[in-house]
Amino acid sequence: MTQGHPESTGIRNIGRASEIARFTDGGIDVRIEWPDEALMVAITVSRDESAFAVLYDRYVDLVYSASLRVLADAQLAEDTTQDVFVRLWRRPETFISERGKFLSWLMSVARNRAVDELRARGRRRKREGGPLGEPDEASTPLFAGECEDPPRSAELHEAQVLVRRALTGLPVDQQRALELAYFRGMTQQEIAFTLHEPLGTVKTRIRLGMQKLRRALEQQV
Repeated sequence: MTQGHPESTGIRNIGRASEIARFTDGGIDVRIEWPDEALMVAITVSRDESAFAVLYDRYVDLVYSASLRVLADAQLAEDTTQDVFVRLWRRPETFISERGKFLSWLMSVARNRAVDELRARGRRRKREGGPLGEPDEASTPLFAGECEDPPRSAELHEAQVLVRRALTGLPVDQQRALELAYFRGMTQQEIAFTLHEPLGTVKTRIRLGMQKLRRALEQQV
């Protein structure tokens, strides 16, 4: 792998669009100065391969890095990167310039696709178990989701009120990590990506925060 480029066959095939376009009409040299939004218009309106090639070369490393940060798996990050650009080519109309910049949209697509893959992997590991027959901690939500049983739901609501009250006494970084885990149901890997922090740092914050939270809740009961 060179300079962060994914090396999967699928990604290399997409990347060959650059070579094809360069020899067809010299389009890349012309379009390389175009802004992202203009390139997307060309892709949407005329299926411009040169415009696609420029966008691919411009952002493939960034999409791959973002995917790798969420997934912590090079092969899955390569597959996700391929999927993001395939979707961009097949459905460029999903980008609406009036709603924001292209790069923000692209990174949102990449993150959502990586998180979807992360959750799917978590479900698979939960069914199959990890190397020791246990679910992968970092890919599994720390807290259960909503409960459909009314009495139990009321109990959970009361517990959430107590937790929110106790969280206010924690350091801000620990509070934020636990809020994402408890109230949004995020996994530790998703929290790490959201906060732009290493997974180990997030695990430490959650562990320390849980210890303090437990003591605070014991004092409230």
